Amino acid sequence: MELQLEYPPTPEGAPDHAKMAVEAARNISQLDLDYTPQSLAKVDQIIEGLRTDGAGPEQVGESLFAFGCYVGEVFVRNANGKWRLAEETPMKEISGFPIVVEVANGKFCNPIGKVFKRLLDGNVDELEFFYQSFTKADASGEAEATPDPEVAQPEPKKGFWKRMFGG
Repeated sequence: MELQLEYPPTPEGAPDHAKMAVEAARNISQLDLDYTPQSLAKVDQIIEGLRTDGAGPEQVGESLFAFGCYVGEVFVRNANGKWRLAEETPMKEISGFPIVVEVANGKFCNPIGKVFKRLLDGNVDELEFFYQSFTKADASGEAEATPDPEVAQPEPKKGFWKRMFGG
């Protein structure tokens, strides 16, 4: 399986993929996504709908990638996250996708991988909780990145993105 993406899977292309997810949510599901952490519950709703309909990554991979970029943009816009090439981060061997988000204190998360896992695993991988786990405030009120143990595993398995992107 290889994804046919309209924009490159790069930090610069991620906002364009996210915009496609916003447009798809509005046009197909009549849901407005506003890049707030609360909007991630709507993305969960969309992904759960795909899951309930029996869609797999092979059928909706491009859409999942776009929604993963949307989740990443929520980190960028609300938690001072920054898109990074996975190969230039400590996640290069485990991310499963070419781009990840750097969050507070130099920690990294994989929102694209998390969206794929959300489709495969259901509610146990809720996106709103994923965001909250990486942006918990410490006692001083500063946002602190908290690693999700599932992010440290290949998503959904090692080399997945290389098969998807032909790399």
